[in-house]
Amino acid sequence: MSDSRPVRVTRFGAGSLSELGDVLEEVEIGRALLVATRRGAAGAESLPVVGVYDGVRPHVPVETVQEAAARAVELGADGLVALGGGSAIDTCKAVASELASQSERAPRIVAVPTTYAGAEWTPYFGMLLGPGRKGGGMDERATPVAAIYDPELTLDLPLGATVGTAMNALAHCAEAYYHPRAQRRAARHADTGATAIGHALPLVADEPRGIYGRTRLLEGAMRAALALADSGLCLAHAMAQALGGRYALPQGSMNALCLPAALRFNAVVVPQAVERLAAALGADDAATRIEELARLGGFERLRDFGVPEGELDEVAVAIVARPGAKANPREASPEDVATLLRSIW
Repeated sequence: MSDSRPVRVTRFGAGSLSELGDVLEEVEIGRALLVATRRGAAGAESLPVVGVYDGVRPHVPVETVQEAAARAVELGADGLVALGGGSAIDTCKAVASELASQSERAPRIVAVPTTYAGAEWTPYFGMLLGPGRKGGGMDERATPVAAIYDPELTLDLPLGATVGTAMNALAHCAEAYYHPRAQRRAARHADTGATAIGHALPLVADEPRGIYGRTRLLEGAMRAALALADSGLCLAHAMAQALGGRYALPQGSMNALCLPAALRFNAVVVPQAVERLAAALGADDAATRIEELARLGGFERLRDFGVPEGELDEVAVAIVARPGAKANPREASPEDVATLLRSIW
């Protein structure tokens, strides 16, 4: 099997998980390890895999990466199936990077997103290096080679996780408009993704098991992932990652709160980009519309998540050191970020 990354392979539609065997064959994976949470792995016996690692945890603690890597070696796996949200996909990326460093060959990854996090087309991954210490890495060899988008897998996703991960995807769209390394096609993906998310999220909130709304929302998340693949992360994600890692909070929930604040901050230097996002959302003001969507999941203030006001200055220092903050189109000082945090506290 060649180590080069093939053209992206996708399957989209209700029931498309049944095509996993065909996808594995197409990307030349002969022995796949399923990587998921215990709940996600419950139906693994029907999947064409040689084994299961079901220890995925939020924020990807480094010990879970080591466990999954050992399981892959034990089974002689030449591929990984990441079934779940961003944590499952990031676990696979981190495992692939770890194994590539040992043997110069990374197991190929097939992502099967069951949330809307939009992590499936990039080489970047986050890890929890220790209590409150969120780190990460980047390895092109860890970029998934295929993804299966099956909306039936999202029908039981709770409303909080639905809205939170959709906000994470929407942040990918927003930052694709103004990331300094964004390719032109990133904005086109962002247009489609933001429009789909803005349209579908209220439908899903009203009818959580409605297949139309779930399908459209998953389409938006797919486009957001493609937008991210052609751009990068900026201030909103840096804030969300730092808060999530420090306080063990879902990154999507934090993006729901941080994205509007970051947009208002950045609108001073990239007004056309923020206006384009508003147009994609069918709104006059992007930040206000995103706050409305966030409230569908009950996301309003940082204090509601137990974030201590007295630690905001310290958190701000950690945020400005993150790559996303450094790539932001408007330079942000610790004082600037502390002000933003207080505005959403």
